[in-house]
Amino acid sequence: MIGEQEREACKRINKILEEQRTAVRNVRRDGNDALKKLAKEKKISEDDEKRSLEEVQKMTDEEIRHMEELSRKKEAEVMQV
Repeated sequence: MIGEQEREACKRINKILEEQRTAVRNVRRDGNDALKKLAKEKKISEDDEKRSLEEVQKMTDEEIRHMEELSRKKEAEVMQV
């Protein structure tokens, strides 16, 4: 039977996960802004900008997926206790 403490722990885990998702997205936004600025200033080519933006998105997706996996594992661990 799931107790109140376990439910509260899961809520905290989900809250932390969402905060971390937001933090990763903020880093992505800052990186994208920097890349766009470099392209606008002609310090990198449009192809380099596009390739870099895609790489930043790929890294963002991988990191969020990893955090979600860790969160699921932690929730399962909490529920077993």
